[in-house]
Amino acid sequence: MSNINGNDAKKILEVKDLTISFNTYAGKVQAVRGISFDLYQGETLAVVGESGSGKTVSTRSLIGLLANTAEIEKGSAIYTGGDEAVDLVPLTDKQWNAYRGKEIAMIFQDPFSSLNPIKRIGHQIAEIFTMQHKMSKYEAKARSIELMKRVGIPMAEKRFSQYPFHFSGGMRQRIVIAIALASDPKILICDEPTTALDVTIQAQVLSLISEMREEKNIATIFITHDLGVVAHVADRIAVMYAGRIVEYGTSHEIFYNPQHPYTWSLMSSMPDMDIEPGEELEAISGTPPNMLHPPDGDAFSERNPYALAYDFKEHPPMFKVSDTHHAATWLLHPNAPKVNRPASLERRINNALARQRANA
Repeated sequence: MSNINGNDAKKILEVKDLTISFNTYAGKVQAVRGISFDLYQGETLAVVGESGSGKTVSTRSLIGLLANTAEIEKGSAIYTGGDEAVDLVPLTDKQWNAYRGKEIAMIFQDPFSSLNPIKRIGHQIAEIFTMQHKMSKYEAKARSIELMKRVGIPMAEKRFSQYPFHFSGGMRQRIVIAIALASDPKILICDEPTTALDVTIQAQVLSLISEMREEKNIATIFITHDLGVVAHVADRIAVMYAGRIVEYGTSHEIFYNPQHPYTWSLMSSMPDMDIEPGEELEAISGTPPNMLHPPDGDAFSERNPYALAYDFKEHPPMFKVSDTHHAATWLLHPNAPKVNRPASLERRINNALARQRANA
């Protein structure tokens, strides 16, 4: 799938056919089922979908933090940000020490659980500089305070010696970002980093991550179920459902020309100013499939009002919409009947395009 960032952008990660399952007492849960995507230097790839779609599991495998019950059955994740290309999938815990936190860092959803509650904030940042960059304690402290200021921590010199409970949720998230950035990673994975924050702090944290990405040319994977957040941060979007990527394209293509019925449903259920008086938000009926026994056909077919008979028999391949846009739906097959997007969604898209043209 094509690079949208120009010929000069380097491909830093190539994931192919990644398949992950969990061994449970009830049986094998098929969490990720053959996903493939590329990541380029300096871009933000958003991975969206409802809870249980496989977003976090797939990205945790890229930093070697899967649970002991997890099994990567097949696939590869070729990282090319170092001196030589390396497949991250077969790395041992010892080998991961050369990449985790150094080349690839992660910001987790809950900042409080990411921090050591009995260790001073400054020391948690400084140890990155002393252990990874081999700095003296004096230099590490100076760099830590500088980084705390950079991520918007007021009175950084004083707060260097405070503990996590002295900080608000938004400030703790800024500290977690500072820790992730202290190692100068090539890839930054953000696992719903703004979910627990109020709207004002959320905007500040998103702006900070964007500034750091542009300043250091970091490739970012942003995991979320909030399409409003995606619209502000993403260059490209991968829509996941039941362990598969069902649509993949640029942010503009996904928002203004969505092709998969699941993407239609996600967008239709999102609050929007274009909703007419008395019009209700559309809810996605039904529940996700049981991943102990996923269906043979399209996993979304049971909840899809536009499902074809063939959707219940065989999972669709990725159909090409453009060089940068692909979707796994039989509606794109040349022999499929013509199905239009929901009228309410079409109206939203047209209104958004009209506003875009007016502001151009």
